[in-house]
Amino acid sequence: MTDLQRILDDCVGRDDVPFAVGMVADREGVRFSGAAGAAAPHRKAAEDTVFRIFSMTKAIGSTAAAILVERGKLDPETPVEQILPEFSAIQVFDGFDGDKPVLRAPKTKATIRQLATHTSGLEYELWNADVVAYMDRTGHPTILSGTRESLNYPMMTDPGARWGYGPSIDWLGLAVQKVDGRSIVQFCQDEIFDPLGMPDTFFEVPEDKEGRLAAVRIRGADGNFAPIEVSPPAKPEVYGMGHALYSTAPDYIRFLRMFLNKGQLDGKRILSEKTVSWMLADQMRGLKFRRMLSSSPITADFDPFPGVSLTHSFGFMRNESDIPGMRSAGSQSWAGVLNSHYWFDPANNVAALIMTQSLPFVEPRFMRCYAEFERGVYAGIASA
Repeated sequence: MTDLQRILDDCVGRDDVPFAVGMVADREGVRFSGAAGAAAPHRKAAEDTVFRIFSMTKAIGSTAAAILVERGKLDPETPVEQILPEFSAIQVFDGFDGDKPVLRAPKTKATIRQLATHTSGLEYELWNADVVAYMDRTGHPTILSGTRESLNYPMMTDPGARWGYGPSIDWLGLAVQKVDGRSIVQFCQDEIFDPLGMPDTFFEVPEDKEGRLAAVRIRGADGNFAPIEVSPPAKPEVYGMGHALYSTAPDYIRFLRMFLNKGQLDGKRILSEKTVSWMLADQMRGLKFRRMLSSSPITADFDPFPGVSLTHSFGFMRNESDIPGMRSAGSQSWAGVLNSHYWFDPANNVAALIMTQSLPFVEPRFMRCYAEFERGVYAGIASA
């Protein structure tokens, strides 16, 4: 994998990304670690750079729920409102009567499984113009406000009707808290971060680690990157398991290696092999991943592998066929909105990250770098 550092350097040199950290591992350990560019003014990107991982948080929230499923404390088919009665107040958006939104009761009750697979009907404003219109006309707060009220997005479809990306995992985190009794912060620390040896993963950045936090840039109309302030809300009313975490490449690669090792790492077991097999299987029950069409300038459209059948496991997007020169069928992946991306491929015993802190999300220039990096990983595997 000798070309991976050159790929990172070239991506920064072309200004496709402001900086990049890349890492590749297998079951036994890290096989490549590299960085390029400046993570913040006068500070080079490095292995220990701290990232706002945003939706990379989701897989950790789903893993927390899977731990409770394994222990018999949480049934994936349980209606969410049986655990969180306040969820029963959420209704389906059916358009507008003038400026007034028309809402109706859902025809089916959303389940824990549907939260984990983004088939609950809840969708973000970034990829649904109807949610944008609803929020504009009602003043409903964005999920990044950190308020309890902000979780009450309306459903855009009846539960189980389609894949739609939204705040479902935030509700899943609340369900974990309610069933377990610990806060989601304590649960993740006790059950995931401490056992896996993830000392640089946290809900609030400690003072002694603030100096390692990367800056965020956004590409302007002139094509150049400029600073922008974007972070998960500090000390929110609710720590949303859809977006709340900070982490580093070494920490997150340990989380991914746990899955390559079928639920354990360095002698610490998080999940049983049976639960990992269940968790990584297609959980969509006939539905498919739906192309994400942007309704915001901070993201491009997201259609990662056109023509390839994509589903969702209990924690990740899953491709159902091989991608030539890249990941194998059954690989699992996702990303954070500031272009921190990962995948792991159990068939090829590889997990990898390519991370920066930039907007727009999945802009073509970033995605070119991602594809080059992934192809470099598999070229290295083929030549080994």
